[in-house]
Amino acid sequence: MYKTLKMGFKKSINYLKTNILMTTFIVTSLINGFLVRVFTVGNVFALKPILADLVFLLVITAFGYFIKPKHQFKYFLFWSLLFTTICIINTVYYSNYLSFASVSLLKTAGELKGYTNAVFENILEPKDFIFLWQIFTLCFVHIQLRRKKYYDKVKEIEKGKIRFLNMTVVALIVLGFFISMLTSTDIGRLKKQWNRSSIVMEFGIYIYQTNDLVSSIKTTVNEMFGYDEAYKTFREYYENVDNTHEKNEYTNMFKGKNVIVIHGESLQGFTMNLKFNGEELTPNLNKLASEGIYFSNFYSQESVGNSSDSEFTFLTSLLPSSNGTVFMNYFNRDYETILKLLKDEGYYTFSMHANTGDSWNRNVTYRYLGYDDFYYYTKDYVIDEEIGFGLSDKSFFRQSVDKIADINANHKNWYGTLIMLTNHTPFSDIKDHSTYSVDYITTEVNEETNEVEEVTKEWLEGTKIGNYLKSVHYADEAIGELMEELDEKGLLDNTIIVLYGDHDSKLKPSEFRKLYDSEYYKDVLIDPTDTVGTIDDFTYEINREVPFIIWSKDLKKKYKQEHTKVMGMIDVMPTLSNMLGVTPKYALGNDIFSIDENVVVFPSGNWISNKLYYNSSKEKFRQLDLESSIDMDYINKYNAYAEEMINVSNGIITYDLIKAYETGTETLVN
Repeated sequence: MYKTLKMGFKKSINYLKTNILMTTFIVTSLINGFLVRVFTVGNVFALKPILADLVFLLVITAFGYFIKPKHQFKYFLFWSLLFTTICIINTVYYSNYLSFASVSLLKTAGELKGYTNAVFENILEPKDFIFLWQIFTLCFVHIQLRRKKYYDKVKEIEKGKIRFLNMTVVALIVLGFFISMLTSTDIGRLKKQWNRSSIVMEFGIYIYQTNDLVSSIKTTVNEMFGYDEAYKTFREYYENVDNTHEKNEYTNMFKGKNVIVIHGESLQGFTMNLKFNGEELTPNLNKLASEGIYFSNFYSQESVGNSSDSEFTFLTSLLPSSNGTVFMNYFNRDYETILKLLKDEGYYTFSMHANTGDSWNRNVTYRYLGYDDFYYYTKDYVIDEEIGFGLSDKSFFRQSVDKIADINANHKNWYGTLIMLTNHTPFSDIKDHSTYSVDYITTEVNEETNEVEEVTKEWLEGTKIGNYLKSVHYADEAIGELMEELDEKGLLDNTIIVLYGDHDSKLKPSEFRKLYDSEYYKDVLIDPTDTVGTIDDFTYEINREVPFIIWSKDLKKKYKQEHTKVMGMIDVMPTLSNMLGVTPKYALGNDIFSIDENVVVFPSGNWISNKLYYNSSKEKFRQLDLESSIDMDYINKYNAYAEEMINVSNGIITYDLIKAYETGTETLVN
């Protein structure tokens, strides 16, 4: 027995001595996969992702045996460069979006043009470059081996095919052990791909990215995959769901009114509760909220498409795509939108934006969503004041009001969207356009003169969150000016204003800690008794609410109220449709005024109700209503609901199922 173990040990040592480069590749790749989890989801010492990474790396290494030893360095350098890039991209992406990057994002890479400074100012951190150590280590080992003529020695020893088979057998053994640890939930998540964090936690970064590549390719040839199952799920959902539209006190209240939708770039709800040095950060938003119908527990549900996802969900009451973005990948579908419902009532529909027409493919997608016209950038605007990525919001609104006045003169009813731009990351240009102070100004007695003096204490000026708050104040000023200009031209008399934040600020938790953990924080609140607590992952995610306000002059007399029931972007279309007197058939969201308990489902599979917030990847929750009794039946019920919403929505988007259902087509509609 001893001799057998001794012989096996010697063989192992000899094998390692003649496979130094390959061993270096496997070990460094494993460590980088480990570091990805350290910097993102945690789950650091879990065995499953380590085994998954190892299986994947053993397979890659096995194929290296078909290459002559002196050329193997190029092979492993290629994979090391690829894996290092994957690790950096995913760590950066998770730090900013709490999710992992998708291959389908490559199709939206063009949207980064002009945003390079945002990437370097707000995204990259020193830790993101740690992964480069793998490249340097592999190169160093290769140079040392070449000096020792290692490759000449091993070429006489190495039997490529035999070693390939040996490595494959080892990989299969590890794979079998790994598979024995998987649950049906793990396999289901890998198949569906929408819960990216869970996949990385259970399968590691390399299998996640490979699976994502397969899923992304699959969506481009979707007529070969999954149509029948998606159509069956879609049909059963809409034939079984209670699709009756209950009338309530808000039904038809805005029928025949014009609509102006203000798409508030990066407006986050917490900003409406702040004062700095006695001055409200958002006085105009606060005024609209106090005079209109204000939904203070409202969430965006965007995915990788950010602003375009929010536009899509707002108009269609569908969730964003789990693969790619609708505006870039699935724009030519027959979606039901509030625009189309109103066009049937004689409305003229338009959108206005101070960005280029091809940004997020809007100039093409808008036609499919139901817009009659799109006013944008230099085609329709004079670029007379630039902030950040284009025309300032104040100039944009001022020029847009004149265009709306012309539209009003030529159309009885109209619906228009105004997309803001200035309050866009990285927010750094705002310092030259805002005098609002986010430092702490107090009074102290001068010991020498014994006089009371105003003293400014350094706090948030110059920080990322400080720039964001100043930018929000500018955006609020622009909204105030817009309301005044619309009123001066009589455009508010038969019009409702619908304002929403398209998504949160995308600032990191560390930036919020500069605000909330400061000794000055208690003095800037409107309500000094309000506390946020520690900014952990749960607090950060729950705090990503955005404003949603419906306002009209008439509301000053009635319906003036705040609604705290949790609501998502997906609920806007059915809620507004009821108010405007039109009826959707395929909305997945709810008319917020006709439902007792609402649940907001996020594309990641996370969800929130007024009772709790559930993180599906961690399978943990935070209870929000401490007086409610929560059991696993409640959680399981809404986990199943979240999965159903995501599946039905993805089916509609991927396979154009509304068109298929309306035409009675049982096969894929191209």
